[in-house]
Amino acid sequence: MRVKDIMTPDPVTIEPEAPLAVALKLMRERQVRHLPVVDTEGRLVGILTDRDLRQASFARLRALREADQDLQVQSVMTWALVVIHPTATIAHAAGVMFERRVGSLPVVEGGRLVGIVTERDLLRAVMEEHPELEPGPEAVLW
Repeated sequence: MRVKDIMTPDPVTIEPEAPLAVALKLMRERQVRHLPVVDTEGRLVGILTDRDLRQASFARLRALREADQDLQVQSVMTWALVVIHPTATIAHAAGVMFERRVGSLPVVEGGRLVGIVTERDLLRAVMEEHPELEPGPEAVLW
């Protein structure tokens, strides 16, 4: 199975200059934890993740606000990207995510963002390939 088979095509994106509040609202409304950041020409330049938001120190954000600078996506996003090609195997994608400790991989082809694959996508693929792994009645929600 390939990344293209399980990825979310044409994911919702945001620009680096967008207000952080807009990004937070978008992430909440779309129920996503990973938001690819693209420039005005649609090139992938980074990603904003829930981890980025948790790691952004209140002191840093307060300093930006006190300096009368808009809190923008680019102030907290991840610039160093780990990406994958749509024809990569899902095993390769899982290995990259594990080794790099990331929860998603933007899928890039020909220099353009074509999708995103997340941990959830990988788990769903495994469950579909191995229905015997489906949680049974002994799985208890607390």
